[in-house]
Formats: sequence, structure tokens, C-alpha cells
Amino acid sequence: MVLFLFRIGHAKSMTTRFKTFARRKSKSRSDAPSFGFTSAELRTLRALKSPAGIQRFLDELPYNLSFTARSPQRVLRDRTASCLEGGIFAAAALRIIGFPPLIFDLEAEQDTDHVVAIFKVGRHWGAVAKSNFTGCRYREPVYRSLRELAMSYFNVYFNLRGERTLRRYSRPVNLARFDPVGWMTTGKPIWFIAEHLCEIPHIPLLTPPMEKRLTRVDPRTFRGEMVGHRKSRI
Repeated sequence: MVLFLFRIGHAKSMTTRFKTFARRKSKSRSDAPSFGFTSAELRTLRALKSPAGIQRFLDELPYNLSFTARSPQRVLRDRTASCLEGGIFAAAALRIIGFPPLIFDLEAEQDTDHVVAIFKVGRHWGAVAKSNFTGCRYREPVYRSLRELAMSYFNVYFNLRGERTLRRYSRPVNLARFDPVGWMTTGKPIWFIAEHLCEIPHIPLLTPPMEKRLTRVDPRTFRGEMVGHRKSRI
């Protein structure tokens, strides 16, 4: 009987703790900043739940071929994103689910740069990205350094001539620095983020001798990376 009463009391205590935790979680969520998003938009972003969920959302959006710089809110409403827009959107979505809004820039020669949202689980880096190429998207958080993460894109980073083009990467940029100008929900273009990425230092990935020895990607890799590639009609 004493054991039975102890179990009842223990169960009541556990239930009370769970209810208290639920109330705290609900209160903390209600107290969390909206950053200018509507309640419905916040629910949509929170429902993504994880970096992989954010990547799935981006994968479902058509790739934007227009020369635009939409804010994350505009991406959410227009349902399309370029590399730049997708990386910045992913950083905003990561912020909503509890990560810092970090991006870094992959810089290329004879090719366009690639903006990637990055996140850390424990001591390892992962990435979320929007790309017109198959392999330049999600990375699991298994990379010990940003250089390792950047190099994971090297073999599948090439231009339409098949030249391997990735050369440098930037340090992480915390987009919270742009909170005063409302980067997450502004209706104006957010080219100022792209401009900032162009101005900051980048770290070389290759030595000059390495660059000279590079080969072009093989036809099979080229075809694989072009699955789902959208072409401009212009």
C-alpha cells in the first residue's frame, strides 16, 4: 500500500512537472519575438522543426532565376527563392527554431557565389541551402570545421563548362547584425546582405598549383548535378 501510494504521488508529481514545463514552453513561445512575421507565418516556420525540415521546404520551392533579393517573409509569401534568398531564408527559419541566424559565402571563379545557411550541433557544422544544382544543398552536421564544410561542396561546384570553380569561403556572418533594418520581413530588397558578403575577407581553399592541376567534371557527374536544373528562357 505504501509503495502504491508512493507511485500515485510520484505520478502526480511528474504530471505537475510536465504541466509546468508545458506552461513555461507556451509562455516562452508567446514571449518570443516575432521579428515582424505574422502569427500564421511563425507557425509555418516553427512547423519546419529542424534544419532538415527547412531544407525540405526549400526543395519544394521553384528556383528563382530572377535577379532579386527577397526577404525571408517575401520568400514565404511568394514561394520561390534563389540561392541568395534561400540561404537567407534558411538562416531566418533556423533562428525561429532556436539556432543563430548564420550564413557564409562560398566564392567561385568564373561562376556565381553560393550563400549557405550554417548551423552547429555540438561541435559539428551543417548547412541548409537553395541551389539550381543537385549537390549544393543540405549538409548533415558532421563537419568539424567550416573549411571541411566548404570543401564538401568542392567536387560538385562547377560551371556549365564543367570547370571546378569553388575557391574561397567566408567567416560566418550572424544576420542579427541587420536587425535594425528588418532584414527578415522588409518589403524592400536585401541586397545589403549580399554587399556585405562581397566586402568581408574570404579564405582560400586551394593553392595556385592545385588550381592549375584541376580537371573538369566527368559527364556522369555533370548529368547528375543537372537533375531538376531550371534554365532561363531569356
